[in-house]
Amino acid sequence: MAKIDPSLYLRNQKQERTPSPDLGKDEFLKILMVQLQNQDPTNPMDDREFIAQMAQFSSLEQMMNMSKSIDALVESQLISPVIKYSHMLGREVTYQAYDKETGQKTEIVSSKVVAVSQKDGWAILELENGEKIYADAVLQVNDPEAKKDDEQPEDSKNEGKKS
Repeated sequence: MAKIDPSLYLRNQKQERTPSPDLGKDEFLKILMVQLQNQDPTNPMDDREFIAQMAQFSSLEQMMNMSKSIDALVESQLISPVIKYSHMLGREVTYQAYDKETGQKTEIVSSKVVAVSQKDGWAILELENGEKIYADAVLQVNDPEAKKDDEQPEDSKNEGKKS
């Protein structure tokens, strides 16, 4: 006669269980399976109820996925403005200047970015001419190194090239 393994006795099973405050999709499916297994055979669950529960489950899963996506979006938006605009260092920016006393537009000014800082979550570009402007005030960005290449005479550009 075969012996029963004592480790399979119910009294040997782990009695403690750690409850979770979250009800995920796995728990929902377990509950649904138990409900289906233990339904009254004389009064089985209506298929409309079952379909409605599955639709609710599907909606719940999509909401959870959307929530994760929104969290990821918010996290990506929280990147420091200093890091976000650090590529502007050494670039020449063009912006609209304003008269400090009257607030009237004066002229379009260009200057090289020497530092990037932040104030109240907004990126501030510190310029070679001593001005500090918000990054969203920039009208145009130029690479001063590209201008140097463009200013070379045609002979020096073609130097080293064989015809």
